[in-house]
Amino acid sequence: MKKRVTLTFPKRSIHQPITYRLAKDFNVAANIIRAQVAPNQVGKLVVELSGDIDQLDAAIEWLQEQEIGVSQASREILIDEAVCVHCGLCTGVCPSGALTLAPDTFKLFFARSRCIVCEQCIPTCPLQAISTNL
Repeated sequence: MKKRVTLTFPKRSIHQPITYRLAKDFNVAANIIRAQVAPNQVGKLVVELSGDIDQLDAAIEWLQEQEIGVSQASREILIDEAVCVHCGLCTGVCPSGALTLAPDTFKLFFARSRCIVCEQCIPTCPLQAISTNL
C-alpha cells in the first residue's frame, strides 16, 4: 500500500535519520517527492510511503510520537483548459512525466495517475493555467 504524506519537522527533530528509521524499523520505503529542510528551521518533507498497511500505520504513529507533524497529502494538480495554450513549458520540469505533449497534435496531456504533486509545473506556466485544489 502507498500513502502520500507531508511531514513537518520541528527545529529540534531536523537531524534525525527519519527515512532510515522508517526502512529499518518498519520496513516502509519513503520516496521523497519534495523537501524543504534547513538547520535550525522548521522542515517539510512530502513523501510517498509504501509498505504493509499495518507497518505504515505503525510508522506514522512513531513519527507522531517523535513530534513530527503528519498530514495526508490530498492535493491535486489542476489545469485550466480554457487558459492553457499548450506551450509545453511545464513538460520540461515535470519529473514524473505526467505532463507531455501529444506528438501528433502538440496538445498538452496530463496523466493524473503519474503526477506526484511536486508543484514544479505551477511557477513554470506563463499563463498561470496550473494550480492545486487547495
